[in-house]
Amino acid sequence: MKEVTNLIARLKSNEVGAFDLLVEQYGERLYWHIRRVVVQHEEAEDILQESFTRAFLSINKFRGETEGSLTAWLYRIATTLSITALQKKRRGIFSSIDSVRGELLASFDEEVDPSADEILIRLQKAVLSLPTKQRLVFNMRYYDELSFEQISQITGHSVSTLKTNYHYAVNRIKEDVRVIDIE
Repeated sequence: MKEVTNLIARLKSNEVGAFDLLVEQYGERLYWHIRRVVVQHEEAEDILQESFTRAFLSINKFRGETEGSLTAWLYRIATTLSITALQKKRRGIFSSIDSVRGELLASFDEEVDPSADEILIRLQKAVLSLPTKQRLVFNMRYYDELSFEQISQITGHSVSTLKTNYHYAVNRIKEDVRVIDIE
């Protein structure tokens, strides 16, 4: 905790090297979170850079002092920017953000390593087929190992809503993977 408080103080005082330390400590985690949302590597890198830039420019507005609050704040920024990127891909003004799922699956097929494990590919395709809210909750809980309370801080949704979304996501993924196994 003392390290995080120190880092926040260094960031707020614009100390040389503090931004690099922030990126070093949180960059990889945030990159993979963003990548699981938008799929494409280049887009994830752009969003990651924008996330850190926004965090740095608004660090004086940050009121937390714990690693959990800093993590939630950074994830909130990255998640908001990722969802905004998905919204820009929508086909029409009245279409849902979930309308980009086909595009995400196509992007995934282009970016997947041919030597990747088939089961992991199936899992990722099943995750990408989820509605956006369920996919976000599943990714943060399963891959990032965040608590429902942390995810609530990030998304602004209640813990009970998040648990419901996660439950539906897990059941749908199990069903999708089972159907693939049968075929």
